[in-house]
Amino acid sequence: MLTGVVLCFILGYLTIVFEHPLRLDKTVPALIMAALCWALLAVGFHNGWVSIIDTHDQAFSMASLHGHGEAYQHAEEGFVNTLLHHIGKTAEILVFLIGAMTIVEIIDLHRGFEVLKSYVKTRKKKKLLWIVGGLGFFLSAIIDNLTATIVLVTLLRKLISDRDDRIWFVSLVVIAANAGGAWSPIGDVTTTMLWIGNKVSAMGLIDHLVIPSILCFAVPAFIATLLPPFRGEISIDTEQDMEAQRLLSSRAMLFLGLGAIVFVPAFKTITHLPPYIGMMLSLGVVWLVSEYIHPEENFTEERRHMYSAHKALARIEMSSILFFLGILMAVAALESLVFGTVLHEGKEIQVGTLRYMAEWLDTVIPNQDIVVIFLGFTSAVIDNVPLVAASMGMYDMPIDSKIWHFIAYAAGTGGSMLIIGSAAGVAAMGMERIDFIWYLRRISWLAMAGFLAGAIFFIVEKMFF
Repeated sequence: MLTGVVLCFILGYLTIVFEHPLRLDKTVPALIMAALCWALLAVGFHNGWVSIIDTHDQAFSMASLHGHGEAYQHAEEGFVNTLLHHIGKTAEILVFLIGAMTIVEIIDLHRGFEVLKSYVKTRKKKKLLWIVGGLGFFLSAIIDNLTATIVLVTLLRKLISDRDDRIWFVSLVVIAANAGGAWSPIGDVTTTMLWIGNKVSAMGLIDHLVIPSILCFAVPAFIATLLPPFRGEISIDTEQDMEAQRLLSSRAMLFLGLGAIVFVPAFKTITHLPPYIGMMLSLGVVWLVSEYIHPEENFTEERRHMYSAHKALARIEMSSILFFLGILMAVAALESLVFGTVLHEGKEIQVGTLRYMAEWLDTVIPNQDIVVIFLGFTSAVIDNVPLVAASMGMYDMPIDSKIWHFIAYAAGTGGSMLIIGSAAGVAAMGMERIDFIWYLRRISWLAMAGFLAGAIFFIVEKMFF
């Protein structure tokens, strides 16, 4: 049964990786994989074929238990409580993401992001690259890298009519957005997972990763300015889309929404409550304001539905939320499944699959920095959400340990090396029909240069400070 759980996870994961050739939404195999992993784990556990381990490193087994005695009931409660713990931690992340995505959609309904378009008026390609790249870097730290990419691809469509020129800028925006999301607790799903999981603090993440992240964006951007596609000028129609900027509520909802999202880390710091509580408060306030603000001069009750939070809720990507549910619960099943024993403080203890993998990696590759860099390269091929979820179960380090910061950086920025390696890249690929091979030949080496520059800086800083 142990082999069955692991094999189910591997097959499900391969299906997710090859979602494009299979033409199958990755949410489908993620949900099936999670359900089957836990089903196999439950059947194996109740028949005494496998053991499980809870979050307190206590192992439970029914191999030698018979009937319904006290020991049997204790083991049964251990399984149920382990499942409830994992679904609870997963729900924290999902509630947070639903709140953040709804706020962003409310801003978009009020055309708040159109305000940003009025700030870009340059004709020089090099300057435009730094402007949109800088916007992507800082905007992704506030509204997450996926949303920032979507906003900026839309902006670039307004500014650059030639698609062959535009896809170069879009590709650099992907690098900038992933770099910007890595140093913010709300900039990427993986950093949010580490933050909510008490692996990193908001200030610790910013303090240790802001410079490596800047290098991760600045190095490829600087190299790109030396390349032919970024020489010369473009023609910009600054009058285009002016009508879209004339909503009375655009500017107010933009700054209110972004401020509400930024408020969440401060709320957590002050109250010590989980971040999803702060996100619930922020969403409630933004929703409240959206009910009473007047977007137009002649605003009527009949048009209220066009700007309502109900419409925003209908626009959020529930398939992404369900994908995270499936993948996180599947990884939780692996984390709970006892795979073997390791030597700890002079005695052998039972550990879950992910912890066993970590111990094996430490034996094969004694340098943790190399392991994390390998994780970064792997995130270009494999979705970084399960990689980070797995790493959280692999290591037992205190909050703000350097390895957590390095994992956040590697998983967040390593995906830029392939167009399919990050949510931002996949979004850009879909919006602009960017060819996988084109990106691999022209952009991947730039992304790799930035990734390695930031990683080297992080390692050197860790050695001396």
